[in-house]
Amino acid sequence: MSTAFQPKGVWRAFGCHSMGLVVSEGRQILLSGQVAWDENRHIVGVGDMGAQAEQTFRNIQASLAAVGGMMADVVSIVTYVTTSEGLRDIHDVRMKYFPEPYPASTLVQVAALVEPELLIEVTAIAVVPEDRYREPDVAAVTSFDESEGGFNI
Repeated sequence: MSTAFQPKGVWRAFGCHSMGLVVSEGRQILLSGQVAWDENRHIVGVGDMGAQAEQTFRNIQASLAAVGGMMADVVSIVTYVTTSEGLRDIHDVRMKYFPEPYPASTLVQVAALVEPELLIEVTAIAVVPEDRYREPDVAAVTSFDESEGGFNI
């Protein structure tokens, strides 16, 4: 599906990420930023980076499963954190979800996320092989309802 590479003359990748990936054919899946909300939009693990990372990656996993994807299909992630404390916890959680070759990865510290209690947000790009891909259930998509706490940013 994908092959990791380390270019000569570029700093060496460390931890659970690849410097670059070459991806074979498949359906590209672009996921919006996921945070530590459960399905009722309640924050899981207030004040606990590890618990929030776990819920965030569970959300990514569920989103991919909806189209036949798996975490091994993720080729790139961007992780936004509000503090550098707890980075080891994020690493430990990522190790549970991503097999080698690890996705290409970027980590950015930001001042805040959409709710003050949220500590982490992750966007992901995956490539799901055609033989596993399935069309999403578009009937499950609901219209935007501001009364449910939607944001107009």
